Amino acid sequence: MSASKLLRDCDTLMLDMDGTLLDLAFDNFMWLQHIPSEYARKHGLEHEVATRQLYAQFRSLQGQLDWYCLDHWSERLGLDVLALHRAERARIGWLPGAMEFLQSVQQGGQRVLLVTNSHPDTLAVKSEVTGIEKYFAGIYTSHQFGYPKEDQRFWQALAAAEGFDPRSTMFVDDTETVLASARDYGVKHVVKITRPDSSAAVRDAGAYLSVEGVAELLPA
Repeated sequence: MSASKLLRDCDTLMLDMDGTLLDLAFDNFMWLQHIPSEYARKHGLEHEVATRQLYAQFRSLQGQLDWYCLDHWSERLGLDVLALHRAERARIGWLPGAMEFLQSVQQGGQRVLLVTNSHPDTLAVKSEVTGIEKYFAGIYTSHQFGYPKEDQRFWQALAAAEGFDPRSTMFVDDTETVLASARDYGVKHVVKITRPDSSAAVRDAGAYLSVEGVAELLPA
């Protein structure tokens, strides 16, 4: 059955933010280009050396709460990471069709939730630019619960806060480890976004039901 047909049978729709609704091109630019450049400049390093150092640090924490934490990276790198995000806020944007999708699902019967690993300060900046918060009945961040979405304790805390039935829930995300965690918790319908960065190629769907973008979840 197609993802759009499955959505019609769901009571709850949970959506990731970065790479699902908002273009991951911004985050990739910040973390893979801009922050390494600023780190190199501040510490007097060659750009390639700084990049290697940072990528190693990023990999060591991938999937952990600190990986998503602006405060952690500001302290660890000696940079004001939030200020760097604000300075580049003009690069923040919707993925194709995502805003129209959110407008459309407001008319449906599902409870629509934003479920994100994004740091609250990053969420605030992105909401200032896009107004994304107004489209949701509830907004939940990993920092609110103290666990990333990759951790089963996140889903347990979310269930306690929201009381959703995983058997009638659809969750959409672009990260396979997060989708696997949701599925392990019992979320019946998990959908992978295969083009989270509009400037990059489509990713492989892997073992998941997939769409290139959320607009494909709407009836044809």
